[in-house]
Amino acid sequence: MKKTLLEELLTEKRIAANLTQKEVAKLLGYESAQYVSNWERGISQPPAQSLKKIAHLYRASAEELFDAFLLNAIHKAQNDLKRKFNMGKR
Repeated sequence: MKKTLLEELLTEKRIAANLTQKEVAKLLGYESAQYVSNWERGISQPPAQSLKKIAHLYRASAEELFDAFLLNAIHKAQNDLKRKFNMGKR
């Protein structure tokens, strides 16, 4: 599966901030680094209300993360609708 802008941005910013997935998870109150790993692999995305805190941890622009989050949500919705529309044509 091809990475999206959000996944790449989250990975890049975390590494630039010299943080591990486990450290980020702990700082955000998660018990497992799997949450952060899932965001970076595109399995899920961080909750919108966490973006400001993630931006702070990563020393990144909250606006940049939010824009990537929004674009990711739009692309996912478009793909879901296309898939449902194409399934209905059969």
